[in-house]
Amino acid sequence: MNIDLKGRKALISGSTLGIGFAIAKDFLDCGARVVINGRTQKSVDAALVKLREYQPQGEVMGVAADLGTAEGAARVTTAIPEVDILVNNVGIFEPKEFTAISDADWQRFFQVNVMSGVRLSRHYLPRMVKKNWGRILFISSESGLQIPPEMIHYGMTKTAMLAISRGLAESVAGTGVTVNSILPGPTKSDGVATFVEDLAKQQNKSFAEVERDFFATMRPSSLIQRFATPEEVAHMVAYVASPLASATTGAALRVDGGVTRSIG
Repeated sequence: MNIDLKGRKALISGSTLGIGFAIAKDFLDCGARVVINGRTQKSVDAALVKLREYQPQGEVMGVAADLGTAEGAARVTTAIPEVDILVNNVGIFEPKEFTAISDADWQRFFQVNVMSGVRLSRHYLPRMVKKNWGRILFISSESGLQIPPEMIHYGMTKTAMLAISRGLAESVAGTGVTVNSILPGPTKSDGVATFVEDLAKQQNKSFAEVERDFFATMRPSSLIQRFATPEEVAHMVAYVASPLASATTGAALRVDGGVTRSIG
């Protein structure tokens, strides 16, 4: 089986690090022309250097924009009017007690995690339909199904992504455009790795010990009992973005290490 994305242009929001960066690498490996995004020009430039070193023959460019704002989304769509594949990956998270989550926190999480994908999809979806081919993927989370009590505002945004993804898939029924959600479980992205490393130092433990404690107490239903890697998530995304996944749409696809216990 060959995942071939030659001739396809892909935009990945929030892709200078972590899962988004891993997706960019996989897309380059599959022959796609890749557009990455980050909030600052510095972060975009640094990621472009790494991607060009990784895949010297690949075609990759970047757009710096804060997709938590309408202005940032407009900047991206103006620079990149059309794409074949859109991966709505940008997102923020933070553990916070419910009573301490302010109105501003709720708004910030909704704008970054939800409205970024709404705005980009609103622009690119009609153009995909016109060409009768396209892929839109929302990087949601198992937290959208099992809301973490320590991050209720985060879980809310991930559930919203599932609703939007399914609704968009319904809206383009019968076309060559598919819309799906990907649900990673706990993943060793840069932010998570830094958080765990800091926690390990505070507790005078190793990373492996903190990881083991986390899955024993916070995510005991995990079947792999470890953090997934960004690459493991990216491989699923590459497949769903490809022509091979033409019959997969309106789906919420898990890469969660078995954390979610329900069958459906």
